[in-house]
Amino acid sequence: MTSLRDIVVVLDNSARSDSRLDIAVALARRHDAHLIGLSALDLLTPAGAAVQPRSNPDADAQPASLIWRGGRPLDYPEADTWQAEEAERIEIAFRQRLRFSDLQGDWRMAIGDVSETVVSQARQADVVILGQVNPDHPPPPAGRQLVEDVLMTSGRPVLIIPYIGRFEAVGTKVLIGWNNSREAARAVHDAIPFLAKAESVTVLLAHPVEQKPATDEAPTAGITRHLARHGINAEAARTAMAGISASDALLSCASDVSADLLVVGGYGHSRLRELILGGVTRDLLRHMTIPVLMSH
Repeated sequence: MTSLRDIVVVLDNSARSDSRLDIAVALARRHDAHLIGLSALDLLTPAGAAVQPRSNPDADAQPASLIWRGGRPLDYPEADTWQAEEAERIEIAFRQRLRFSDLQGDWRMAIGDVSETVVSQARQADVVILGQVNPDHPPPPAGRQLVEDVLMTSGRPVLIIPYIGRFEAVGTKVLIGWNNSREAARAVHDAIPFLAKAESVTVLLAHPVEQKPATDEAPTAGITRHLARHGINAEAARTAMAGISASDALLSCASDVSADLLVVGGYGHSRLRELILGGVTRDLLRHMTIPVLMSH
């Protein structure tokens, strides 16, 4: 697969939602992909509030958390006027962007478990676009672990957009964080549609200073040869981590090569272990400076 065919973008009423939509539209145009906009009432609910879904007999053919007819939601049960207006505004803006950009797409409004709905849609797509959590302006409870939930359970790559920064392009200069793990291999292969259209690709191995190479061959040589057989010309690089974390080394190198996309495997250890001991995934989710494509 050298092109994205289906892209899901999760939208809300946060300040960075429009930026996610801009990136999603640009990717859909670049790949001639079908774009699915997805939002949820619980992502529009102020912290501490909740909306309970109501069953609808007309929705039996679809997952319980997705209720729509003719491409738009049937209703917004038990949502207050503010929620309904926000949901309608986001949908209208999404549909307008589809028309103005001459793109094909669909709209989904989730009513029910947000993670379950996003995971379900992600499994039917090539990539799902989500936003990094802003600790100064956290989302409602339903959105606070959404990135981790989708990454761990959907089986699909997640493109995470930072809450700070302006990104005119995503995927023109790509940095791959490589450590020969299962997660890294999955991320690289999930990223092939991005890599195939990139102007430059760098494969980076970040290792402790005291770690010696097992052979004379560069540890990234095998994966760069494999990418070459896909028609992707990738440059190999390595850096010794001296007093910095792996995530800092990745972000530093990304800055050095002017990368606008970082590709890494996500959660090589359990989420609980990373929560207690720390880890590259957790650090990147907190401190990313460019969009990150993660796979688990």
